[in-house]
Amino acid sequence: MVVARLEMRGISKEYFGNKVLKSVNLSVAPGEIHALVGENGAGKSTLMNILFGMPVIHNTGGFEGKVFINGKAVDITSPEEAMAHGIGMVHQEFMLLPGFTVTENIKLNREITRPNFASRFFGEKLETLDFYRMREDAKKALRRMELDLDEMLPVAGLPVGFMQFVEIARELDKETLNLLVLDEPTAVLTESDAETLMQVMKRLSSQGISILFITHRLNEVLQVADNITVLRDGEVVAELESRKATVDQLAELMVGRKIEVTSRSERHSTENVKPVLSIRDLHVDMPGESVHGVSLDVMKGEILGIGGLAGHGKIGIANGIMGLFPSRGSVHVDGKEVRLNSPISALNSGMAFVSEDRRGTGLLLEESIELNIVVQAMQSQDKFLKKMLLRIADMKAIREHAQKMIKELDIRCTGPDQLTRRLSGGNQQKVCIAKALTLEPSILFVSEPTRGIDVGAKKIVLDLLVRLNQELGVTIVMTSSELAELRSICDRIAIIYKGRLEGILPIDASDRDFGLLMAGELSYHRKEAS
Repeated sequence: MVVARLEMRGISKEYFGNKVLKSVNLSVAPGEIHALVGENGAGKSTLMNILFGMPVIHNTGGFEGKVFINGKAVDITSPEEAMAHGIGMVHQEFMLLPGFTVTENIKLNREITRPNFASRFFGEKLETLDFYRMREDAKKALRRMELDLDEMLPVAGLPVGFMQFVEIARELDKETLNLLVLDEPTAVLTESDAETLMQVMKRLSSQGISILFITHRLNEVLQVADNITVLRDGEVVAELESRKATVDQLAELMVGRKIEVTSRSERHSTENVKPVLSIRDLHVDMPGESVHGVSLDVMKGEILGIGGLAGHGKIGIANGIMGLFPSRGSVHVDGKEVRLNSPISALNSGMAFVSEDRRGTGLLLEESIELNIVVQAMQSQDKFLKKMLLRIADMKAIREHAQKMIKELDIRCTGPDQLTRRLSGGNQQKVCIAKALTLEPSILFVSEPTRGIDVGAKKIVLDLLVRLNQELGVTIVMTSSELAELRSICDRIAIIYKGRLEGILPIDASDRDFGLLMAGELSYHRKEAS
């Protein structure tokens, strides 16, 4: 009889009187890839925080139940103890030090040192860091990810997709690793990068490493997992083999209802329509996502998709236009020039932005949901302020608006006054969207809008974007790593390659054409795509 690498029995957990896990059982065999799926708030991350001994668990009363590693009961009260048991975890939110290099992040707390003159007399604590060997280890870990990244680059400024690979490489560098927990590892990756990661997962599995794979991309679950556990409202509702499951079945189990695929029935024709946004010779100095001379027209009332592989500049376009990274060139909205390198100028021109980096630039994590939703509108448009001698926040109006957005976007929370950092990743993303919509923009940039959002919430967000476009006439520029997502709601899709516009395709173009454009091997424009 094979002893389970991991077994969790009867796990229950409460937060402030709210029971988020209810007698959950989970078992993972040696070398097994086991998927854990469920909506945001279903309890997946909490269960993994228990396994990894995160302080948030023990600072809030601990948990009920037992955890077994290789058949032996363990009491893991810190991440250090978890790592000592051979457990590695890549969290949904990054745990990197921005001011350090890629190598330093990969080798953090496991630095390699070498003796020097002083250490011979005063002990090992004065030894020198052996950067050569550390760099070699870092390069080896990155090669296992098939990632061409300079190991001496600083992490600060790297695209979020690259940061995710660095997180995973750090765990792969640990020689004692035998159980790897991946919490939404592909959420920020392009389809090709996600495919690379899944190949890496299969190789690690063949070497005897067990993998717990938490994701909202159900097609990936069926592609790579051996077995699946489905959580809903803190309970296990199904345990099944992936070869016997379907995407529709998993989606229905997760949300307790049938989920219809989001698609846009009415498409916007760009014929005889004037551009609402004109971009000419745009250059953006965004590390890892630089843009080199992009010229592009966005037609009034359309949903324009921007796609491409990670690191080729698709994310840099919106970040540059909105003034978050140094840029040059010209941008006009309705014929009026927008001053670059000025977020206020961009906002005043009627543009709003939902960033791909919700925690880094999108949210005030230590503030309430309602303040996050209205703060930008208060600062740039003087909304939600009482007209008195002093500018005083209109708390009644703020609360009413926040409650409306919470309901419309299905933000799972205890109320408008809840701290944003206590929300799940997907619900934090919805707050970012609510914040942008509060500005009532005529042009909305959304970058990876469904990153980290489950299948049910993803439909809500995409449906909302379509509704904003069709009912309110908002022009939308949507950047996404998921081509299928772009094709489901966009009118045209622009592909960026090496910082330049490689081509624009209609949504019904062949997979081959999209693939060739992304690889830089089919350079042409279909200007009248519709």
